[in-house]
Amino acid sequence: MSKSLKRVNDALAAAGIEARVLEMEGSTRTAEEAAAQAGCARDQIVKSILFRGADSGRLRLFLTAGGKSVCPDRAAALAGEALGKADAQQVRAVTGFAIGGVAPLGHLSPVESWIDPRLLEFDLVWAAAGTPRHIFAVAPQALRHVAGAAPAAFTL
Repeated sequence: MSKSLKRVNDALAAAGIEARVLEMEGSTRTAEEAAAQAGCARDQIVKSILFRGADSGRLRLFLTAGGKSVCPDRAAALAGEALGKADAQQVRAVTGFAIGGVAPLGHLSPVESWIDPRLLEFDLVWAAAGTPRHIFAVAPQALRHVAGAAPAAFTL
C-alpha cells in the first residue's frame, strides 16, 4: 500500500468514518473518469482544488462538485486575498499527494478548506484516496466535518 493511500485510510479511521477505499480498474484523475468508474453522477465526485494565496503563499482547498468550477473571484473573497494556481511541487509538499490523486483529508499540513453546498445535497459522494486509481465513498456531512470545510458558494 502506498504511503498516500495509507494516510487516507488512517485519516478516515481516526475520524471514525467507515469508508472502504476502492482501487478502480481505470483512472480516476478527472471527475468524468471517477464518475464513470464509481457509477455515479459527475456532481457526486469531490474535486479537491487547491489555490495559492498571492500574498501569503498559503494553499486553500475548495472541495467542489465534479460538474462545477471554482469562481476565482468568489474563492478569493473567501480566502481574503487574490489566489493563483498552486504548482504541483507545493501541492505535494503541503498535502503529500500528487495532482490527480489529492484527497480531501490526510494532508501533511493543515489547509483552510471550503465545501461546495452542491455536494451536501447527496447521501453519498466519492473522493480521491491519494492515488489516481483509488477512491472512497463517504457521506458529505462527514467529509465536511473531517476536512474542516465550511460550506460556501464559490462555484460557477
